[in-house]
Amino acid sequence: MGELLLSIENEKLSFFTQAGEVKALDDVSIRLEEGEVLGIVGESGSGKSVTAYSLMGLTAHPGKLIGGSILFNGHNIGNMSDKELRNVRGKEVSIIFQDPMTSLNPVYTIGNQIREVIRLHTDKTRREVNERAKELLTLVGINEPEKRLKQYPHELSGGMRQRVMIAIALACEPKLLIADEPTTALDVTIQAQIIELMIELKKKLDMAIILITHDLGVVASICEKIAVMYAGKVVEYGTADDIFYDPVHEYTRGLLNCIPKLNERESARLVPIEGNPVDMLNTPVGCSFSPRCNSCMKICLKQKPPETVLSHTHYSSCWLLHKKAYETEIPV
Repeated sequence: MGELLLSIENEKLSFFTQAGEVKALDDVSIRLEEGEVLGIVGESGSGKSVTAYSLMGLTAHPGKLIGGSILFNGHNIGNMSDKELRNVRGKEVSIIFQDPMTSLNPVYTIGNQIREVIRLHTDKTRREVNERAKELLTLVGINEPEKRLKQYPHELSGGMRQRVMIAIALACEPKLLIADEPTTALDVTIQAQIIELMIELKKKLDMAIILITHDLGVVASICEKIAVMYAGKVVEYGTADDIFYDPVHEYTRGLLNCIPKLNERESARLVPIEGNPVDMLNTPVGCSFSPRCNSCMKICLKQKPPETVLSHTHYSSCWLLHKKAYETEIPV
């Protein structure tokens, strides 16, 4: 067991728009230890990226943290000034954004963009900065680093641009790397290479990783713990084995049913989750997933389900767990 690196406790974050309050995060709690890999999965709009951006102080206007606490590596993120947050970003926690083509500046060379990060957070000389930039490109598997440093983003392939983004994120050897859907825009072969690269870098640098994705296949190959999010809440949390072999929340089961399986018959069909995502301006009174749940009960429509602890690594928020415990007389 490593030391606790990140503790998000009962975080509530809302966007106050002209149409009303959007409760992007509603009582979210996540803990991460040093060197651990956590996967955050869920459909678009579930609050995955907002959770990650909030711990870096990157919540866009008109978003505001209205409750809970975010403690990272001894820092209380909610109480830090912009200047203090700039010292943390890049140096202690870094992020790989979803689309490298829009994240990299098209009018600056790759070298300029990598060197800028190193100069900003270290006291290295100009020569040391250049050497570190070449070292980083080699580390992420880019050949001919001296040539690549002189090139612009549009001259590189999608996989290479993603590797450059990883190199920039690793420039100051952060304790935590956030990867926001790093393989979404890449083809399957390049996806596998990027995931393999992240696994190798984790072992070499002993850093913690938060992987944000909607692809459970990617999560299975790298993550030790998984948080399943829906409508701004963590509906189930557990180890990879808990989530894949013993899922208890209907949304988690629905996500797993959408994955094609090698041992299925050719005629077998994928089972989609019926219905539409929740309107975050008008969330249900009870369980947010109740309008789409095939096992919905009356209480699901009236009250939000409490958190049920199944083991020291596995918990979920679902009224069906209480029903099962009542019927079997076994405490959950």
